[in-house]
Amino acid sequence: MSVATVDNPETTTLPVIDFVAPIPGFPEDRRFVLVRLDDAGVLFSLKSVDSDGLRFLVVPPTQFFPDNEADLLVLLVVTAGDSGAEDATANLMAPIVLDQRRRRAVQLILSHSGLPVRQKLMVA
Repeated sequence: MSVATVDNPETTTLPVIDFVAPIPGFPEDRRFVLVRLDDAGVLFSLKSVDSDGLRFLVVPPTQFFPDNEADLLVLLVVTAGDSGAEDATANLMAPIVLDQRRRRAVQLILSHSGLPVRQKLMVA
């Protein structure tokens, strides 16, 4: 198992998630750590180990879309809105799928699914 140190108040050592294919647009970044940003486990940061400053805000979809369940951990990339949280959207067309046991992940592009790239977040 790989480990990396991430920047947070406690400088915690976290297990590294290896992407089997790079996230589109970021070919050099394949190793990330998942950092919980809130106590409820709703909001996470997916931080690159390979590039300083590269991170994605991600959420598990079941918090906002309760009919979307899977055995693997599915994460949605969130884009913050200009006017705050009420304008935030989730990319349903390109979820990140994480095998928690092996700590390997891939971002799936569901190009002909009809799913939106920017779906407004709806609290369940």
